[in-house]
Amino acid sequence: MRNFKNALFGILFLFPLIAIAQISIKGKVTEQSTGTELPGVNVIVKGTTNGTVTDFDGLYAIDNVNIGDILVFSFVGFKNFEVTINSNADINVALEEAAQTLEEVVIIGYGTTTKKDATGSVSSVKAEEINKGAIASPEQLLVGKIAGVQVTTGGGAPGTGSTIRIRGGSSLTATNNPLIIIDGVPIDNDGVSGTRNPLNIVNPNDIESYSVLKDASATAIYGSRASNGVIIITTKKGKSGGIKTNYSANVSVQENTEFIDAMSATDFKAYVNANGLPSDIALLGNSETNWQKEIFKTGLGTDHNISLSGGSDKFNVRGSMGYTNLNGTLKTSKLERATYSLNMGTKLFDNKLKIDVNTKASLIANRFADNGAIGNAISFDPTQSIYDDSLPFGGFFEWTNPVDGRAIQTGAPRNPVALLAQRRNESSVKRFIGNIQFDYKMHFLPDLRANLNLGIDKSSSHGHNNIFNSATTELADGTNLGNMSTYNQDKENKLLDFYLNYIKYIESIDSKIDVMAGYSYQDFLNEGESVSNLQNKSISETTDYSNVLNLQSFFGRLNYTLANKYLFTFTYRTDGSSRFRGDNKWGKFPSAAFAWKMNEESFLQDSNTISDLKLRLGWGVTGQQDIGVSNPSLATYLLSTNTAQYQFGNSFLSTYRAERYNTTLKWEETTTYNLGLDFGFFNDRINGSIDGYFRETTDLLNFISFPAGSALSNADYANIGNLENKGVELTLNLIPIQTDDLDLTLSLNGAWNDSEITKLTTNESADYEGEPTGGISGGVGNNVQIHSVGYAPNTFYVYEQVYDANGKPLEDVYVDRNGDGSITLDDRYRYKNPNADITLGFATDLNYKNWNFTMSWRGSFGNYVYNNVDSNLGFKLNLLNTAFPDVISNGVENILETGFVNGGTERYLSDYYVQDASFVKLDNVGLGYNFNNVFGEGTNLKLNATVQNVLTITDYEGLDPEVFGGIDYNIYPRPRIYTLGLNLNF
Repeated sequence: MRNFKNALFGILFLFPLIAIAQISIKGKVTEQSTGTELPGVNVIVKGTTNGTVTDFDGLYAIDNVNIGDILVFSFVGFKNFEVTINSNADINVALEEAAQTLEEVVIIGYGTTTKKDATGSVSSVKAEEINKGAIASPEQLLVGKIAGVQVTTGGGAPGTGSTIRIRGGSSLTATNNPLIIIDGVPIDNDGVSGTRNPLNIVNPNDIESYSVLKDASATAIYGSRASNGVIIITTKKGKSGGIKTNYSANVSVQENTEFIDAMSATDFKAYVNANGLPSDIALLGNSETNWQKEIFKTGLGTDHNISLSGGSDKFNVRGSMGYTNLNGTLKTSKLERATYSLNMGTKLFDNKLKIDVNTKASLIANRFADNGAIGNAISFDPTQSIYDDSLPFGGFFEWTNPVDGRAIQTGAPRNPVALLAQRRNESSVKRFIGNIQFDYKMHFLPDLRANLNLGIDKSSSHGHNNIFNSATTELADGTNLGNMSTYNQDKENKLLDFYLNYIKYIESIDSKIDVMAGYSYQDFLNEGESVSNLQNKSISETTDYSNVLNLQSFFGRLNYTLANKYLFTFTYRTDGSSRFRGDNKWGKFPSAAFAWKMNEESFLQDSNTISDLKLRLGWGVTGQQDIGVSNPSLATYLLSTNTAQYQFGNSFLSTYRAERYNTTLKWEETTTYNLGLDFGFFNDRINGSIDGYFRETTDLLNFISFPAGSALSNADYANIGNLENKGVELTLNLIPIQTDDLDLTLSLNGAWNDSEITKLTTNESADYEGEPTGGISGGVGNNVQIHSVGYAPNTFYVYEQVYDANGKPLEDVYVDRNGDGSITLDDRYRYKNPNADITLGFATDLNYKNWNFTMSWRGSFGNYVYNNVDSNLGFKLNLLNTAFPDVISNGVENILETGFVNGGTERYLSDYYVQDASFVKLDNVGLGYNFNNVFGEGTNLKLNATVQNVLTITDYEGLDPEVFGGIDYNIYPRPRIYTLGLNLNF
């Protein structure tokens, strides 16, 4: 008993000392190679359940630890790190990246997560992993990099915009563009007059990473405008340490390697002599002009970018300036761009308040070439010379009316060289995107933080489109042939986002709760003016416009993690749009997701094979309201022009006419189901994901025809129709070789997508064919595509061509599909569509000591294109038209294969011109060498050489099989680009 009392006394005596010995530890966790703060890192006392996770700034704090305890820092993608507690001093840790090179921290709506904790379909790409080459537009860095994301450039013009589709799009008439967010500011993705590319403001050298949110559980937090996915672009920030400078530059040469197969002067003469009348033959000239060679040239470009960055624990800053000068391969096309960015961050009040300021500005000068010169270069007579000083068109040859030598002959093509030289279509654009973000951790409750984001996207553009010495317009005195027009446009997009975020780890139930709720306000203003025919005031026209759009939202999200194995996400957002009225103004968009980290289960934890295995299930609803019209449901009246006034006595009164509107318009809604599996094997030497999804859009915001007399117009917007979209996506990354001197990474992504319209009318009718679409060049009002129930959007609607025994198409002979004994419109059938069934991307990254070799391939299979070049320029009456006896025109060599004569509607709508446009492209090949410490310790110089648009393998008979929308005509060729560049860090 006495010994027991002594022991009890000792314990009671030592207990206060034990309590006093327990301390609190705090610190920061960063990435070793870059110094970037790492959120979501697990910090745990070894052998216990006492732990925490780092916050958005990489900071952590852990209580009830003892001297001698061991802290374990773990984060997927990085090596575990252990440190022994020797005092209560801060413990800062820099984690070393593990073997895999996957980006583990991803930006999501109103926050961040890690790849391992994401419950939705989220992909992230570091810009440093992408071959840049001579790229002026940021979205081109995503080409072929992410499964289910297709980026199609609008052609080869400098700085031209691209069409981005995530999982094929979800609408028919409303926009299918994804929502794009730059440093927290959703930008105007409809373009700014004069820029033709809303992303031109961002210099690709300034981009840190992309996050692409694809399924509804990931995008629903944005509700409004998120039906087509979300792309979040994060730009580079300053990091702790001394001042660091980066200078990058490149010089590029662009050349066209393919041309449309227009007949040569020799072939054209032979054709006219064999098929033309004596009057046609008499029109032949004595020249041999290759008009395509005359309008195209070798394009040269340069790009320079310099940045300075640095900072401390309390303040960081990064500023950059860039200059791009690109001359296109089509003469007179040119882009000059200057970009400026300044990002600053500071921490105040014991690091409780974090303030980030992001600013980007650009000055863009464009000269747009007349793309019509491309089509005219195919059709203009190659036996004629470029110049003729006897004509009043600036010394250029044109086909003139024999009665009036000052007028262009009706039905004649235009001199393509003159079209370029005599037009000055120029624009100047100033644009600024900026935001300031306050993030405050409550002093009284550190688990609760408030975030306020104030942003603006403002642009001002002006331009002119002047044509000189042309026969398009003539003053009364017969002088100043040509046309002059100007335009001005101002856009402003203001943003206010505010949310509260509470994150708490509850040790007793081994759970983490992350709750967020907030409010968003966004206001858009678009106004401008255009004036045409300036040189002739009597016929000049002025158009003014001013459009306002307001979006307001309330949103919330709950992330719940149990035992670091079971993840639940619930979001809810309600959006209001000024496009709609009354009860239809607000849309409600919920989502839910579940993920199971199976590799954390006891039966897999010790596996040497499986390093990552996570099952994801998601469901959600997103909205759509962007139809390009500001007030489609508001009754408005338009003032008549001076020529439509009514006379009462000696007075002329202007009238107003009612514009079309629909008060019943409401939100288009898209419901998405997603099933995904993330996997990793052998310490993620093999890793990837597979996703399957089903997406249904209801109440389509559709532009449809109305019965005569039933509305103010014969067509308007209405919520009619449903669309289904389903697919499978696969991403696979392999590291087959990894040594100190040599490593090889292979990346493969693939996607299968299928779309089907399931409803287009309020009442089902067997007689309803669908909504015609897909206008083509040739004939009057011809449409070669249709939206029909049971088929993919934009399905081709054509006649079935009949061929002879040798496979030659028989002119005006088509299959009588309905068997009524004659060929009528009812014999058309739905045949193929322009959307690819399967898309693939493949990339290699080989590093040997200081050498680096990269290569990127891309494939598209099952996509079809209507060859409008052949259909419009491949028949006799286009070359030798008896209706215009004083003109002869060139055509494509296809006319020699078909012998077609007539230009009737049936021929234009023949399935002969709908061609398989599947392709495999070698997009990029690059070789680089690193000179380490070339100018002293800590400096690095990299020289690189790249070739873009290297190779295309296809059976398509046109110029390029990659045609968005499926109708190929008058496209600016994508050139092959050779680039030499350097990147210097010091």
